[in-house]
Amino acid sequence: MISRITALALLVLLLPLLLCLGVLVALTMGRPVIFRQTRAGAGGKPFTLLKLRSMNEQRDSGGELLSDSERTTPVGRFLRRSRLDELPGLLNVVCGDMNFVGPRPLLPETIKMKGEAGQARGEVRPGITGWAQVNGNTLLSLDEKIELDLWYVKNRSALLDARILFRTILVMIAGERLTASPVRETPT
Repeated sequence: MISRITALALLVLLLPLLLCLGVLVALTMGRPVIFRQTRAGAGGKPFTLLKLRSMNEQRDSGGELLSDSERTTPVGRFLRRSRLDELPGLLNVVCGDMNFVGPRPLLPETIKMKGEAGQARGEVRPGITGWAQVNGNTLLSLDEKIELDLWYVKNRSALLDARILFRTILVMIAGERLTASPVRETPT
């Protein structure tokens, strides 16, 4: 309940920023401003993830969408690097679908594909940020992220969550970096 109240307070406090970013997205990429996608939550329960849109809908001559990297706009790159694209996720926390910290929610088909490992990471609510996100994120393979997520599920604590939140701020400022051995680290 504390997470939900905190998320609501942050949403109200950050509403002017969110509105400005929404206008920027609308002016550079058009509508919709909010990206919605079904993801697997705790116990595999589906929910709709909310993020600021960071890609356009450009297609090739055959009508197929271009690659993610080709469709990500300069504004989108800024939003992703700064993690500001995650601000609408505060509404997911308010609704109880997510926490501030936990494994990032994956597509339901990815959870199925990963079998027991996919199910095990769903023992906790997904988070806006998580252990994999502060230890390399896009620089990691899916299997490396899942290994880090499973480590988090087994070792989660209030102290580790605080550490992840602090490191998230550092990632927002300095960008993503690989950590030498994040799975073997202890949450001290």
